[in-house]
Amino acid sequence: MSDANATSRLAGALYLVVVLTGLFSLMYVPSKIGASGDLQDTVRDILGAEPLFRAGIAAFLLKQIAFLLLPLALYRLLRPVSHSAAVLMVALAVVSVPIALVSLAHRLDALDILTGSYGPALAADALQAQAILALGAYRHGLLVTTLFWGLWLLPFGYLVIRSGFLPKLLGVFLILGGLAYVTQVFGQILLPDRSLPGWVMLPAAVGEIGICLWLLLVGVRTGR
Repeated sequence: MSDANATSRLAGALYLVVVLTGLFSLMYVPSKIGASGDLQDTVRDILGAEPLFRAGIAAFLLKQIAFLLLPLALYRLLRPVSHSAAVLMVALAVVSVPIALVSLAHRLDALDILTGSYGPALAADALQAQAILALGAYRHGLLVTTLFWGLWLLPFGYLVIRSGFLPKLLGVFLILGGLAYVTQVFGQILLPDRSLPGWVMLPAAVGEIGICLWLLLVGVRTGR
C-alpha cells in the first residue's frame, strides 16, 4: 500500500469515528433527551435517562479527539494540491475543538448540578435553574462550534475538487454542506423564530459520509 493510500485509510477511519460519534451524541441522544427543545423538559429527561446522557458526553468527547487528528491526516494527503488551502482547512477545523470542549464542560456542569454534590446545598428550584443555564450555555457554544464545522468544509471541498485523485462530486457536496452549516448558524442568530428545512443539510451528510467511505474503502488514485 502506498503512503498516500495509507494516509487515506487513516483519514477515513478517523472520519468514521467522527461520523458515528457525531450521529450518536448530536442526533440520537438529543432525540431521546430534550427532543421537545424545552430546557425544563431536558432537565427531566436527563434525570430519567442519566446513563444515556453520560454516554452522549463520552461520545462527544471521542468525537473531538478524532476531529483534532482528522484534519492533520487530511493535510498530509492534500498538501500537494494547495499548501495554503490545506493550512486553512486545518486551522478552521482545529479551532472548533476547544470551543466544543468548553461547550461540553457546560454539559458536565449541568450533570453535576442535577446529580452531584450541589444537591444538599441548594433547593430543587435553584438546582433546576442552574442546570438550565448550563444547558443553555452548551447550546450557545455548540452553535458557535457549528460555524467552524461548516467553514472547514469549504477549503476541504476545494482541495478534493482540485486533487484529481478524489471524486470532484464529493468536493462539490462538501462545499454545499459547508455553506449549509454557515447558513444554519446565521439563520438561528438572525431569525431565531424560523428554522431551515431538513433537506438543506443533506449535501453535508452526502459529502461527509461519502468522502469518509471513499477514503476508507477506495483510497486515492495514486496514478494521477
